[in-house]
Amino acid sequence: MPDIPAVSRRALMGGALASGAAVAGLGTGAAASPAAPGTPSTAPAAPSAERTPPRRPGQKSMIGVPFAEHRTVRVGLIGLGNRGHGMASGWAAVPGCAVTAVCDIRAERAARTADRLVAEGRPRPAEYGGSADAYRRMLRRDDIDLVYIATPWEFHHEQGRAALLAGKHALVELPVATELDELWDLVDTSERTRRHLILAENCNYGRNELAMLRMAHDGLFGEITNGHGGYLHDLRALLFSDTYYTDSWRRLWHTRSTASFYSMHGLGPIAAAMDINRGDRMTALRATSTEPRGLADYRARFVPRSHPSWRETYVNGDLVTCLIDTARGRVIRAEHDVSSPRPYSRINSLAGSRGIFEDYAGVTSASGGRIYLEPDHSGHTWRAFDAYRKEFDHWLWRTIGDDAAGNGGHGGMDYVLQWRTVQQMRAGLAPDMDVYDAAVWCSPVPLSVASLAAGGRPVAVPDFTRGSWLNHRAGLDSRPGEMPPVV
Repeated sequence: MPDIPAVSRRALMGGALASGAAVAGLGTGAAASPAAPGTPSTAPAAPSAERTPPRRPGQKSMIGVPFAEHRTVRVGLIGLGNRGHGMASGWAAVPGCAVTAVCDIRAERAARTADRLVAEGRPRPAEYGGSADAYRRMLRRDDIDLVYIATPWEFHHEQGRAALLAGKHALVELPVATELDELWDLVDTSERTRRHLILAENCNYGRNELAMLRMAHDGLFGEITNGHGGYLHDLRALLFSDTYYTDSWRRLWHTRSTASFYSMHGLGPIAAAMDINRGDRMTALRATSTEPRGLADYRARFVPRSHPSWRETYVNGDLVTCLIDTARGRVIRAEHDVSSPRPYSRINSLAGSRGIFEDYAGVTSASGGRIYLEPDHSGHTWRAFDAYRKEFDHWLWRTIGDDAAGNGGHGGMDYVLQWRTVQQMRAGLAPDMDVYDAAVWCSPVPLSVASLAAGGRPVAVPDFTRGSWLNHRAGLDSRPGEMPPVV
């Protein structure tokens, strides 16, 4: 076994680093500046054992803990930019769900979302805004059961934690946090407050992803050996837009750190198919990065010199790739690239001893996927995925697929995420995805920083379950269930 450095619970990122470079504490807590591409690493040696912080007295696991039954799920929204505003109607459309409060630092956005809900025939929610702490005032309300957070990444940990401490469950857009100590803090706070914090990973409810999951669990791929997932999305025009990302928050992350910021969209479904935290776990991560070329090139060709972006230097590589080992000997490749010209893809590929599935294969089939399985196929020729998706279609899509298409974005998977969250809370079920999934799926953000700072050496992935990953348990491959009647 290679010597795998442990990573300190604090991997510094973001605005704390004025230079734009990331610092990752490895093992002994010493800091190492990331080497420039192609330069030998000077990172210090570190012990191979990843340290797991002990639970405080009285703190217990949240694995398998059901929600209390709710007659109506009352939702408060924090962050009403493009994502939060767009999701508001979906929440209000789910049977037995009501949006009771909305909040944004810009008060006019709270009013805009409230106006939209009223125009759709919903009761007007309470409005909060006008200050950075307006969300704390909203969290003091006693008519909120679930807080949905869709603010810029740098606020997710603080606001998710505040929601738990206020006695609410939290559904947080990705990533839930960008530093290891913040991920551990969310795990511990969830365990202490007995409230769930869930990553709003809509892609885990994608139709192809859930069919792939069911096929994997039914053994069609044989012994799973590897999977690929990621987020490959040409965001250059949106990143340089003056209106899409408020205050250019997302583009500015590319000036701060070299990291795999957003690979969870592809990583989550692959991890679910491999039963990560449910019989297997991620053990080590090593990262590579290309040079940062895409954003600067786009700016030079399409952005006027008067634009404030010309004062910025981009340091995040166009393609950041993480190779992740698991305890059962599998390998996951997770990728992030939002700076290159290319068609959209989350990769979504799973392979085993008897076959392989690849998504985003173009016009090969109506589903967009292709497959090759033994003994069904031979001749080294891809087949369309359509018939398999129909056979292994998840019960959620069979039940609410038509409603999803009419009420949610991203092909309907937004609404499936919202509907299933509300159904679980109303029926008193344990969530499909929990705080431990959120933590491990988001851990490649700081871990990629640490690995790149160490010249691409592997770093240990924390066991956020503290040993419970060994136990098989239910997840996204759930049993069919109905939404409790609205009375």
